[in-house]
Amino acid sequence: MPRPRIPRCLRFNPNVYYFKPQGIPLRELEEVVLLPDELEALKLHEVDGLEQTEAAEKMKISQPTFARILSSVIKKVAQAIIKGKAIKIEEK
Repeated sequence: MPRPRIPRCLRFNPNVYYFKPQGIPLRELEEVVLLPDELEALKLHEVDGLEQTEAAEKMKISQPTFARILSSVIKKVAQAIIKGKAIKIEEK
């Protein structure tokens, strides 16, 4: 049985929940779903410019966990851009 998940400290609440390629109806696109903790990690590291250790402390998780989350979200965003998928931001 896996260890219980520790609640993460999430402060960022986006104003939009979808991004998609222009000119293609959403119903025709595949989606990539960004989880709230992935979006928070992306914001802290890429937008706020925090080092992984600082960002992990803000989210109240370990640095290796933060690195895994960051790697996952970067891969998802890259897939969406390269393959022309919609990005859905899951609400908290």
